Amino acid sequence: MESARIVATVARIVRDLGIAEEIAQDAMIAALEQWPCDGVPDRPAAWLTATAKHRAVDLVRRRETYARKLAEAGRDPASALGDGESYDPEPSGPGDIDDDVLRLIFTACHPVLSAEARTALTLRLVGGLRTDEIARAFLVPEPTVAQRIVRAKRALARAGVPFEVPYGADRAARLGSVLEVVYLIFNEGYAATAGDDLLRPGLCEDALRLARQLAALMPGEGETHGLAALLEIQASRTAARTGPGGEPVLLADQDRRRWNRLLMRRGLAALERAVAAGGASGPYALQAAVAACHARAARYEDTDWATIAALYGRLAAVAPSPVVELNRAVAVSRAEGPAAGLALVDALAAAPGLDRYHLLPSVRGDLLARLGRTAEARAEFTRAAELTRNARERDLLLDRARRFEQARQLPYPETE
Repeated sequence: MESARIVATVARIVRDLGIAEEIAQDAMIAALEQWPCDGVPDRPAAWLTATAKHRAVDLVRRRETYARKLAEAGRDPASALGDGESYDPEPSGPGDIDDDVLRLIFTACHPVLSAEARTALTLRLVGGLRTDEIARAFLVPEPTVAQRIVRAKRALARAGVPFEVPYGADRAARLGSVLEVVYLIFNEGYAATAGDDLLRPGLCEDALRLARQLAALMPGEGETHGLAALLEIQASRTAARTGPGGEPVLLADQDRRRWNRLLMRRGLAALERAVAAGGASGPYALQAAVAACHARAARYEDTDWATIAALYGRLAAVAPSPVVELNRAVAVSRAEGPAAGLALVDALAAAPGLDRYHLLPSVRGDLLARLGRTAEARAEFTRAAELTRNARERDLLLDRARRFEQARQLPYPETE
């Protein structure tokens, strides 16, 4: 749980992400050795961070001692110290953020890396996601993600990238990758790709905190407010998304009285700020506008699906992807009927990356059920269950498939 903060704190001292990860692991090993004998400290996270910092400072001091000896011998000490900076924290500047995790994200999103490598590395370091979870988020093979992470660390070390929140044009250049990373971290918390739980609340909280800080740091950037709006509104529904036993509750069946009205108001206010800053057509603002349509509907039956379908059409124009088109198909099916939605879904069947995406057969099963094609719907739900690696989602999908074994057509639960 504290891995990202410990790595970020150490990285600010040693200026190397690979070494920072090793020191964080050393601190954990020290805890495993000492805590069984001495007892778990009152503040275990602080103990781990302090232990890691002490080891990082010792490492830097050894480097500095070595550099001085090289200098006395007439050799260049830069080779020993890298960029030559001390381990003291950077001085504060206008608009600076006292948040090492945010510094870690901006460092991992440096332009020396490809966009794919930036996101994969930050999800690994900040989100604490496993390689297979990141691969699932990207819809790419797991070995590809593993290679990206290893190469990204090496590239940052070779380039001597400073551990800092950049300013000016450099900050603007990295903002898109930073927003994408925060968004993907939230998504993994909101709908876990694997495991026994549907939600990972800690990831949602971290992503929401970072989104708020980004919006405060760059108030003139519409997309920072758009992302904050999207996450606030989505987070407002968290309590209603699972039942007493942790089972998923679909949007149509959620008790909207359990939606968090404070988060919803914060999200709608952030969306207004995004529009005021000229970001109404940004991809995150458009997704926030979709979420706002759901938030404003007192009942599921009151949802403005025509507006949602139009918003997804605009989103597909500025940020095209098969997943966006799949969401648009769902909205079209609600606005124009299941046959119209099914035609769009069938057109996506050959889209790259969707052949192993469990929501494609899940959505197709929904539409087939609404058309009365129950045998085909059952097969699609079964296939979706085979593709997902989240136990809660698998149980839900198998239950929906079993419903069609008892009758030719049963009441159909809406998809989210």
